[in-house]
Amino acid sequence: MPEIMMRDAIRDAMSEEMRRDGDVFLVGEEVGGYNGAYKCSKGMLDEFGAKRVIDAPIAETGFSGVGIGAAMCGLRPIVEFMTFNFSLVAIDQIINNAAKGHLMSGGKLGCPMVFRGANGGAFQLGAQHVNYLEGIYANTPGLIVIAPSTPYDTKGLLKSAIRDDNPVIFLESELTYGLRGEVPEEEYLIPIGKADIKKEGSDITIISWSRTVFVALDVAKKLEEEEGINAEVLDLRTLRPLDEEAILKSIAKTNRCVIIQDQYEMASYGSFLSHLIQRKAFDDLDAPVGLVSTLDVPMPYSRVLEDAVRPNIDRCVKEIKEAA
Repeated sequence: MPEIMMRDAIRDAMSEEMRRDGDVFLVGEEVGGYNGAYKCSKGMLDEFGAKRVIDAPIAETGFSGVGIGAAMCGLRPIVEFMTFNFSLVAIDQIINNAAKGHLMSGGKLGCPMVFRGANGGAFQLGAQHVNYLEGIYANTPGLIVIAPSTPYDTKGLLKSAIRDDNPVIFLESELTYGLRGEVPEEEYLIPIGKADIKKEGSDITIISWSRTVFVALDVAKKLEEEEGINAEVLDLRTLRPLDEEAILKSIAKTNRCVIIQDQYEMASYGSFLSHLIQRKAFDDLDAPVGLVSTLDVPMPYSRVLEDAVRPNIDRCVKEIKEAA
């Protein structure tokens, strides 16, 4: 299989679905003439034209609302936020209209659309550009929430998201847009709601999603080389709906679990997972569930301090040793 960058996997997924279905279109800031803020829509304006690749003004509430209206009228919009930090400006549209329109209309209005863009941290963008929003959106019934890690998963899941009849929050990591990975040339889809074991193991389960899957894999490698601990790495891929079966099956095998999340701990998605595991897998656990999170401070601008605040290998190894 050829290797491509994450940004190209995103572009290929959108382009393939736009060729397949004339109702699919892309709207957002700089998606057209600039080829996307992170070049995820490179060349798409030339292929599909300005009626289907629409450069929007810096007005997230406005173009999100236009997308929701278009979806309720039968189209399939892809709404791109330059980063998901800016979705906070449109959060009323997403949570109160996109997520709830189908129920509140008695099933008469659908909302088949995707909100996508970069979630979480990047390098030296300051505190206002580093918000971890998966917990907020996963807390909202009516939304599907996807947070893939690899180019392969990203392409297959984005294509599935575009075809889904529900509103989907598709969270990418700005730190992985240049990541390369194998992606088949032939068409494929990945089902929404299925986790993936990125590394088989027998001694402890490490659960993660998005960028921190690669932290988990580095941690697992170090544990095996230095401590002889064989860790299993489970990539959730989809946060809502959650693949509880995969989580419980892995923990039944390893009897221990640590969650690594690029997110603040209080009221976080990882905290919910910890509760879920300790309630549903209590008899399989030989130790309390561990949780490694971003430190509880607004993200500093300093690159050195950024590295200290995010989950790092040393903090993860320490937590896993305590659980193991």
